[in-house]
Amino acid sequence: MLKRHARAACTALAAAGLLLAGTSGATADSAPAAPSAATTLRTADAPPELLAAMQRDLGLTPAQARARLAHEAEAGATAARLRMRLGAAFAGAWVDGADAATLTVATTRAVDTAAIRATGATVRLVTRTLADLDSARAALDGAATAGTPVRYVDPRSNTLVVEEAEPGAAARLLAATGTDPALVTVVRTAGSPRPLYDLRGGDAYYMNGSGRCSVGFPVTKGTTDGFATAGHCGRAGTTTSGFNQVAQGSFQASVFPGNDMAWVAANAQWASTPYVKGSGGANVQVTGSVLQPVGASVCRSGSTTGWHCGTIQQHNTSVTYPEGTISGVTRTTVCAEPGDSGGSYISGSQAQGVTSGGSGNCSSGGTTFFQPLNPILSAYGLTLKVTGGDPGPGPGEPEPGGTWKAGTVYAAGATVTHGGASYRCIQGHQAQTGWEPPNVPALWQRL
Repeated sequence: MLKRHARAACTALAAAGLLLAGTSGATADSAPAAPSAATTLRTADAPPELLAAMQRDLGLTPAQARARLAHEAEAGATAARLRMRLGAAFAGAWVDGADAATLTVATTRAVDTAAIRATGATVRLVTRTLADLDSARAALDGAATAGTPVRYVDPRSNTLVVEEAEPGAAARLLAATGTDPALVTVVRTAGSPRPLYDLRGGDAYYMNGSGRCSVGFPVTKGTTDGFATAGHCGRAGTTTSGFNQVAQGSFQASVFPGNDMAWVAANAQWASTPYVKGSGGANVQVTGSVLQPVGASVCRSGSTTGWHCGTIQQHNTSVTYPEGTISGVTRTTVCAEPGDSGGSYISGSQAQGVTSGGSGNCSSGGTTFFQPLNPILSAYGLTLKVTGGDPGPGPGEPEPGGTWKAGTVYAAGATVTHGGASYRCIQGHQAQTGWEPPNVPALWQRL
């Protein structure tokens, strides 16, 4: 959603439950419009528990909380289209404002200004591309230590941020890797991230009858039910029991460090549901896995601290724990504590990822990191359990009308055919019935 359209969007939401029809490319005289991003991601169906947590943790009014979810969905789709259009010159995008009504897109080319403004977004002209800064961040990971525990690209400042826990640690890291100091902003940090496991909580699971973590997102693999969670919680073969201490299943695969991902196959006593445990134990529905943009709201469910919300700060962050470095995680302002590891991050009804680690706590505040969910689904051939009916064929199964297949995880930039036309994915997600490319311009661009 874009700033100049914010008032009209809120009016449309109140009157008809629809948002930003103009962004779908339809006019009053054309054929019925394809659903907007807000409609596709079902932001109007956000449960009261999620909205209440957003109001509490982000200081929003009820109207701002509802509008924010819709604006974030529209901003994500707009930013994704612009990223494809700008190509190598793209330097990041983010949303601002209490209701996320302002989208800013950064570019290194002045000639892109008109195209960006035509979408209603604000332009930031910068000197470094997102790809260049990401490459510089990746070069630091191999030499990073506990003295420089977190590295990420900040699109707002157009710099690579290195968090420094020890005086001089950042300078030593830059010198060791030959990184230009002009690219880097050094931030002093008092806390060191660590994995968050092994304390009791509400909706927990136990590993080998001892340590504890939190269930991430229920999934299926063929006829087997299970859930995605954090890799540091267990290795392949680790047995689990549920919150009620009943035998539950076992880890089938796990990666940590490098990434922080795993999945647990459950026995016949446990069934996957399309829900996350919200405030007071209420069910929060999961309808998809579209990763939301920087600045978007996100809420976390964990077995120790329950339900808390914050905002997405940066994607593709690198973190060095005592056990090693993980890359590709998302940094957030949501608090967490030991025992919350593996738990769910959700934005509106879109699954985002599973809790990896962080610093601070839910009394004084903190920073946390989640492992994005789509790479877990893709790596292990899992299908996210969602509301809204049959998710369609599983990964790799045939789908009529072209190469697009329900159950497949598509990354931004992937191309498919459907109904005789070609499409490019603009926002990563796991495909499901009803999200065929012609139906969801928020996720697919016709070529």
